[in-house]
Amino acid sequence: MKSTGDGGRPDPAEVTRAAGREAGVAPDFLGGYVHSLLDVTRTGRRLRAAELAGHGQSGARAAEDGIALRGLVDLYLSATWRLWRELPVPSSSVPALRAAGLAVLRAADDAVAAAAEGFERAHLSIARRQEAERLEFFDDLLSGSGGLPDLVARGERLGLTLAGRHQVVLVAEPGEAEPAGPAGLEVDRIVARAAAPAPSLTATRGRRLVAVTGVVDGWEARRVADALAGTLGSGPGTAGRRRVAVGRAYTGPNGVRRSYDEASGALDVAVRLSLADPVVDAADLLVYQVLLRDRAAIGDLVSSLLTPLKQARGGAGPLLATLDAYYSSGGVAASAARQLHLSVRAVTYRLSRVALLTGKDPSDPADALALHVAVIGARLLGWPATPLG
Repeated sequence: MKSTGDGGRPDPAEVTRAAGREAGVAPDFLGGYVHSLLDVTRTGRRLRAAELAGHGQSGARAAEDGIALRGLVDLYLSATWRLWRELPVPSSSVPALRAAGLAVLRAADDAVAAAAEGFERAHLSIARRQEAERLEFFDDLLSGSGGLPDLVARGERLGLTLAGRHQVVLVAEPGEAEPAGPAGLEVDRIVARAAAPAPSLTATRGRRLVAVTGVVDGWEARRVADALAGTLGSGPGTAGRRRVAVGRAYTGPNGVRRSYDEASGALDVAVRLSLADPVVDAADLLVYQVLLRDRAAIGDLVSSLLTPLKQARGGAGPLLATLDAYYSSGGVAASAARQLHLSVRAVTYRLSRVALLTGKDPSDPADALALHVAVIGARLLGWPATPLG
C-alpha cells in the first residue's frame, strides 16, 4: 500500500483487467467494484445497497454463463489485493493504515457475499428449470406423446443422442409403497460413473427411479443396475429391499420406451414371483411375460388344474409351495425338503396329495410341464389369495 507521497492513483481499468486474467474470468463481472474500493478507502463507508445489488446481479450472470463460483470469488479477491498494494492513504500512520485495511476487507467481504448469494440463487433457479425440463422430457419420451424430431432435439440438449441404442434401468420398492430412493445429484453421479463412457440420464417418475444409458460395450445397464442396487440398500433377504430391473437395448426414442416397458414388466414379474435376486433382467423373464400377455388362458389353466388343491387340509397354499420348491430344485424331493425346512417324507406326502387331487403326477414328465406352468401362473396371478377372473 502506498502513501499519498508516493504519487499517482491506481488505474481501476488495469487492475480489473489483471484480475480477470489471473482468475480466468471476464473482468466485466466485477462491475464498478474497483472504483467502489477507491471510494471506500477515501471515506471509510460501507458499500451501498445499489452496489451490493449490482454484485448480486454479477453473481447471477456468472451462474447463467456456467462460471464456477470459485472463479468468481477469485476474481473479486484478485482485484482486492492488486488494488490494495496501489491504494493511496492520507499518511503512513498505523491508525490510518488499519482503518484503510478494515474498510477494504469489509467491502470485499460484503461484495463477495452479495455475488455468491446472487450466484447461488441463480444456480438454484437453473437447477429447477433443468429438472423440470428433464421430467417433462421423460414423461413425453416414455408416454409416447412427443414428436420424434422434438424428442431427439431435447434429448441432445440433455446429453442423450436418441438415434443410438439405449437401455432403461428401473428401481422401485416392493409394492412401490415408497419412492425408489434418493434422487438428484447423488444418483446422477452413481449412474454416470457406472455407465461411463456411455451417456446417461436419470429422473424420478412416479415412485420409480428411471435411468437411461447409452450402449457402448453392452454392459452399461447392468453396471448401473448393480451400482444402484448396492447403493440403495438392495440385497437378498433384506426386508423391503429395492428391486432393480433392466430392459433390453433398442434404437431411437421408441426403443427407449420399449426398453422401459420391458423393465417395468420385469419388475412386476419379480415382485409377483418374489425372486431372490434384487437385480432382474427383462431378457431372462420373457417366458413369464409371455404367460402374462394371455391372462385369460393362464387363468383357465390355473383354475382347471389347481382348483382341486383347495380341498386339501390347510388349503392350496402349502401344496403350491411344495410344487414350486420341487420344480425349482430340479424335481429332487430332498432339495425341496431343505428349501421348505420339511422332512423328505412330508414333501413326498404332499406330492402324492397333489397327484390324488389333480390327477396329475408331479414326477411324470408329461404331467410335470402342465403342473409347473400352472404353478408359475398361480404365482403371477396371485392365486389363491386373489380370485381368478
